[in-house]
Amino acid sequence: MSDQTIMNRNESQRTGMEWRKYIKSGLLLLLFFVILGILFANIFIVKEGEYRVVRQFGEVVRIEDTPGIKFKIPFIQSVSTLPKYQMSYDVSEAEINTKDKKRMIIDNYAVWKIVDPKMMITNARSVIGAETRMEEFIYSVVRAELGQLNYDEIINDENSSRGSLNDRVTEKVNELLKNDHYGIRVTDVRMKRTDLPNENEQSVYTRMISERESKAQEYLSQGDAQKNRIIAETDREVKELLSKANADAEVVRGEGEGEAAKIYNQSFSKDPEFYQLFRTLESYKKTINDKTVIVLPADSPYARMLQGYSN
Repeated sequence: MSDQTIMNRNESQRTGMEWRKYIKSGLLLLLFFVILGILFANIFIVKEGEYRVVRQFGEVVRIEDTPGIKFKIPFIQSVSTLPKYQMSYDVSEAEINTKDKKRMIIDNYAVWKIVDPKMMITNARSVIGAETRMEEFIYSVVRAELGQLNYDEIINDENSSRGSLNDRVTEKVNELLKNDHYGIRVTDVRMKRTDLPNENEQSVYTRMISERESKAQEYLSQGDAQKNRIIAETDREVKELLSKANADAEVVRGEGEGEAAKIYNQSFSKDPEFYQLFRTLESYKKTINDKTVIVLPADSPYARMLQGYSN
């Protein structure tokens, strides 16, 4: 065998060994990335405000609700998410009958949350299933509660017990959900709208208008009665004031006349003859007029005085 042949064989062996080294390194690198990919594929993150449900062959094996990085077993476990925060659900419109046999359409909404994810999944299967059961309970309880109230009590804000009604509905719905182990809790149930069926709407509006007119007439009658009472009291007070004023005036007048008489007496006592003359002249003012005929002797003092003689 020639030296050239031996050299070629050695070169070929070195080349084969280098290729095997590259292939082995590549396989190791590939294996590393595969393991890394599997590892990352089975890491999941739990966020604030959510539950992460870990299932194994379809069965729930654990619930993760603490925020952070978690792991699952590759290939045999899967992860799904459920909301941990409060959710709002718009309940479908429904028709109910009131205590006084009136039909009305009600529209509610509910605020609810999942409190036991495993129980919810076991009995309701999903969020949609839980909402369906919750809606059935809400309708049942609302129908029973409103069936004990008259129509006017429901729609009239002044006499409505709707506030306590919402609380009672919320409490009873939670009792039903708890008894059936649905793992959810209703925070609040509210009636957001009440309507009448079209065939009853006009008749009810007419009756409401009539009741309001009757109430307005009642207020007007009460106002008239109050006005008449005030007028009567005012008239009585005015009469009392006038009567007291007249009485006071008579007292003052009497005191004035007495004082005047006293002054007259004091004045006339100084000249009785003048007082006698004054009284005579005053009497003539009342007894003599333009039709009076007086016959006097020509030499009488009074005749002489009328004629202008002073002696």
